[in-house]
Amino acid sequence: MQPFGLTDSQAAESKARSGDNRLTELARESFFDKLKANFGDPMIKILLVALAINAGLVIGTQTGFITGEKIAWYEPVGIAVAILIATLVSTFSEYRNENAFQKLQEDASRIQVKTYRNGVIVELDICDLVCGDAILLQPGDKIPADGVVVDGGIKVDQSALNGESKEAAKKAIPDGYEDDSAAMDFLHPHKVFRGAVVCGGNAVMRVGVVGDKSVYGQIAKELQTGDDRETPLKVKLRALARSISKFGYAGGVSIALALMFKFTLINNGFDPARIAAYCANWGTLLNDAMHAFMLVVIIIVMAVPEGLPLMIAIVSALNMGKMLKDNVLVRKLAGIETAGSLNFLFSDKTGTITKGKLEVVAFIDGALNEYKSYGGVDGGLKKYLSLSILQNTDSVISGEGAQRKIVGGNATERAVLAFSGGDGEAVNAKTIGKIPFNSTNKYSATSIEGDYSLTLIKGAPEKILDRCKYYYDNGGQKKEYAGHQQLNKNIDALAERAIRVVALAVSEKNIIDESLPEGGWTLVGVMGIRDEVRPESVTAIKEVIEAGLNVVMITGDRKETAAAIAKDAGLMRCDSDAVLTSDEFAARSDGEIKAMLKDIRVVARALPADKSRLVRITQEMNYVVGMTGDGVNDSPALKKADVGFAMGGGTEVAKEASDIVILDDNFNSIDKAVLYGRTIFNNIRKFIVFQLTINVSAVLINFIAPLLGRENPLTIIQILWINLIMDTLAALAFGGEAALKRYMKEPPKKRADPIVSGRMWKSIFTGSAWIFALSLLFLFCEPFKERFFAQNAGGQETVYTAYFTFFVLIAMFNAFNARTDSVNVLDNICGNKNFLRILGLVAIIQIALVYTGGEIFRCHGLSITQWGVVTLCAASVVPVDMARKALAGAGSRG
Repeated sequence: MQPFGLTDSQAAESKARSGDNRLTELARESFFDKLKANFGDPMIKILLVALAINAGLVIGTQTGFITGEKIAWYEPVGIAVAILIATLVSTFSEYRNENAFQKLQEDASRIQVKTYRNGVIVELDICDLVCGDAILLQPGDKIPADGVVVDGGIKVDQSALNGESKEAAKKAIPDGYEDDSAAMDFLHPHKVFRGAVVCGGNAVMRVGVVGDKSVYGQIAKELQTGDDRETPLKVKLRALARSISKFGYAGGVSIALALMFKFTLINNGFDPARIAAYCANWGTLLNDAMHAFMLVVIIIVMAVPEGLPLMIAIVSALNMGKMLKDNVLVRKLAGIETAGSLNFLFSDKTGTITKGKLEVVAFIDGALNEYKSYGGVDGGLKKYLSLSILQNTDSVISGEGAQRKIVGGNATERAVLAFSGGDGEAVNAKTIGKIPFNSTNKYSATSIEGDYSLTLIKGAPEKILDRCKYYYDNGGQKKEYAGHQQLNKNIDALAERAIRVVALAVSEKNIIDESLPEGGWTLVGVMGIRDEVRPESVTAIKEVIEAGLNVVMITGDRKETAAAIAKDAGLMRCDSDAVLTSDEFAARSDGEIKAMLKDIRVVARALPADKSRLVRITQEMNYVVGMTGDGVNDSPALKKADVGFAMGGGTEVAKEASDIVILDDNFNSIDKAVLYGRTIFNNIRKFIVFQLTINVSAVLINFIAPLLGRENPLTIIQILWINLIMDTLAALAFGGEAALKRYMKEPPKKRADPIVSGRMWKSIFTGSAWIFALSLLFLFCEPFKERFFAQNAGGQETVYTAYFTFFVLIAMFNAFNARTDSVNVLDNICGNKNFLRILGLVAIIQIALVYTGGEIFRCHGLSITQWGVVTLCAASVVPVDMARKALAGAGSRG
């Protein structure tokens, strides 16, 4: 083994000997488990009861046990086949889409681990680690396997494993250390365990136990159990379905009672003798009661919108792939649902609004000499600059030549290390003390001994300059420092150019108990670091603001730098826009912050606690809040926010606390996440309008027709086919609707907004009323029936065939109405080609049923003229809804 890590051949041998770091996956719900569960659905149970009763009626009428018209054997067989097909199709669709969604999430969420292989640091998938691998651990990393620390020191949070919130210190093993891999001691000073989180420090660990044999692997079932709570939107959909179902159940029972009242009293003229005779003929009574029950089943099946919750799985799966292409990884469905309703978005600056490619553009020493490059610094000063850069950093240079790259640390540290290119004199230096950087202290420090015994300090100028009494001149000589005022002017000038500044200093005293040495430091100089605003962020911010969101940039930069960047990004547009420092923010009461919240554009020199306070105050005002973050300290705010956006380049802890991961760390992708959130919500609303329009019209006609003497205008088998169209096929059709930029012109949805708006109810009632009116025309207008459907031998069967076909076709035409708010029903139709494919498939199957459905589907063919009449009547729903949209548009403009 090399000083750190394995070669490829050694890794292959280790894998053959001990396996890799893969965990055994939890068994997912199988297709047959889901199919079995779906057969336990209340709706399927009702249909199965109806099937049993229908089979009993067949046996009774065929044997003469029950009087009345004989029922053919194929009717219950047809019902059974229809139930099976409908359940299989819905189960397959749900199973495929849910599994696709989960697999995409898992593949995109894989942790990449900084691993020494062949002497250089590479990023490996966590599953590919083997025993003997050397892993670089830094703050925010999740420890990927069990092992021991072989270099450096860290503090870890092991609460996920042992429930203890206290951080545990881990240090490098001494020479001659013998590892007892069987011991599971969380307080062991050298051992680290998979699942723990690095809170501070830097270290290299050697992997000792991988996969299921690790402590994490042994308790993986408990740790990997997901949150099974339903998302808010799914809860709303279930509540809507439940409310509508109650009306369906009540309506079904009411019509059954009304029908039995008609059979028993009205048909017998309220004559007691005739009523008694009717009741005495129990065969006829039972037959009528069974018909009434079947009508109840028909009404319930049509009324209950059981496809609404299924829509979530289908829409999520259909959009997940699109979102991943746009660098948006959805970890929790509630996040993308809520993203469309955001009122406030608190965004990090570095790498999100800016490019994140930090570059040192200037170095200014204590004598106010400015250098544009590392090579321009010479003499003794360069020695201290090199020490400050190379010895006080969490970043590492890996590889040689074209393969050379800087890994680890934050963006600022990588930029500082890149400034030197890793060049510097070789020194004998051992680290004896370290204070890692955090956003509260805003500095890092490292004590070294060897050729030099110094403490190297790096951080925000206001944390360092006032404690410097000396500075190094160009020759490296220490001199009295009195240039604070002029250096601050230079720093202010850099800030106005959106250049942030990092100060470097040294002390001759060591770090004690993680505290900085007292003052009397010597200034090495300050570095100006530039991070340009992303051009696409300017456009995205403009679009998000126009969508009704208040965007606030949160940054560790000084106030002047932050304000300059905010102006470049288009965040600051008017005189009332406010820039607060962390101190100014803390000095104001919650009430004062609430009063000025909509004017705040920047919080500079921000602390992690500022983020949490901002989220709390904003939520108290009943706004929906989004928060971005990438560090360990961002996790509380990410969890507290309604939608937490973690950056793909951030820590694993931040990602786990988030709802959505922005894989390219780009504000433009956050803009797209908001757009997708609104798209999913709008697509579900379109589906609701489509489904409820058909539900309401079908319930109305099946409720009224029997009272007017026309029993079963649609049979159970026909209704199951219509239900298949309304549920699974429609969900697939509407779920693929494109993300339209115009959704970003809509105001955010309020928390209390109902999922079905007033505009949607108008569309539903208009469409269902028109379908109901045309249904009455088909079923009860004798001149219409005589004129178009009485000329062939089919007679009444032709009317039923025409009506069944009409109902399917008008549902298809109404789908065009539901998919857009525009008067133009073909608006953006090419953006969802599956919509046309699915409706085309439905049309082909319907044509086949008309000619081959026979007694099972009660279909007996139609002539060309009859097809024309049916199609024309069905298509009439399009101009009717176009007129409604036009009138609604004129009313809103008026």
